[in-house]
Amino acid sequence: MSEGLFYYLIYGMLVLAIVVFVSLYFVTAGYGQFRTKQWGLSINNKLGWILMEVPVFIVMLAIWSLSPLKWHLPQLALFCLFELHYFQRSLVFPFLLKGQSRMPVVIMLMGIVFNLINGLIQGGGLYWFPNPDFEQGVSYLLRPNAIAGILLFFIGMAINLHSDHVVRHLRKPGDTKHYLPSKGMYRYVTSANYLGEIIEWTGFAIAAATLAAWVFPIWTAANLVPRAHAIYNRYKEEFGEEALGKRKRIIPFVY
Repeated sequence: MSEGLFYYLIYGMLVLAIVVFVSLYFVTAGYGQFRTKQWGLSINNKLGWILMEVPVFIVMLAIWSLSPLKWHLPQLALFCLFELHYFQRSLVFPFLLKGQSRMPVVIMLMGIVFNLINGLIQGGGLYWFPNPDFEQGVSYLLRPNAIAGILLFFIGMAINLHSDHVVRHLRKPGDTKHYLPSKGMYRYVTSANYLGEIIEWTGFAIAAATLAAWVFPIWTAANLVPRAHAIYNRYKEEFGEEALGKRKRIIPFVY
């Protein structure tokens, strides 16, 4: 891929993120609690998650394996952060899911397309057209932005994993009732898992300090902020505004 095409891809994704952000305030993506028959053919939710998330793990792995810089720091450290997230998301998280929910095939396919493109962008930003400062090697990882970014990444991951754990354990075996999560960061927002993911990729972008890396948190926010709004409204309808209390949607004390 030429450098010109690479940056056209980045700019195109940034423009599309704005379109997606606005659109999702009018059309709620039909997966999870918002799935309806109108979204058409569906498959087992666990299988859908695996098929949707594994491609980006493989794309990044392939770019890394073919690069002459595969053992170069700081790229290796950032590569490991990226793959750590997607190993958990594609090969651990789906097997922890409970219930027999389903995922619309169209949602899965859209996720695959995004993940393939994002894998090319993130892999390209590390190994094809990297930050010139990466040539500093291990000393780059001692820079304030790298330290802060990596720390933020793990904070976000911890919030994300704990929030998923809270949701998985809301019900006892055989229980089918809906509950309002209230532990951990759910004390402050109704979509704590999404908050964690946005923090994760913001940390990654701060550490990498490239336009390519910033595509990811921007897209993550464009996708998850409107969905957090929809979830907040669903909870308000189901449990009442009083039950929500001072919780916000996705940004504590703000939104």
